[in-house]
Amino acid sequence: MARDEISLQYLTYDATDSVGSVNVEKQAVTQANGIKLKNAFACKDNSMKIIVENTATSDSTLTIKAGEKQNATLGDATIALTKSSSTVIAPIRDMARFENADGSIDIDFATGFTGNIYAVGEKAGL
Repeated sequence: MARDEISLQYLTYDATDSVGSVNVEKQAVTQANGIKLKNAFACKDNSMKIIVENTATSDSTLTIKAGEKQNATLGDATIALTKSSSTVIAPIRDMARFENADGSIDIDFATGFTGNIYAVGEKAGL
């Protein structure tokens, strides 16, 4: 499957380092393609948030696919998406369950899903 790709969008902090913000770029989901979130865990620990907007008039689901690391044996995780609303998925605590060898995670959407996705996080480092 040729997945559509998105990247983490990082918060930028004000001069006092007290408040972070980001102008998000949303990706329209093509249900048949699914999404690859590149370098999903390159951000500061537990700061990644995946936001999914379900623009359909019916409830749906997404599936975070099991990855290629040691905890992949735990399998996929399915998350409910309420109609005409946004869902925040965070934190993903077990990266070894979902992370692929290239650092990405794969997300699939139920048939009929329409909406947008984006991911934000804090930059890692000192």
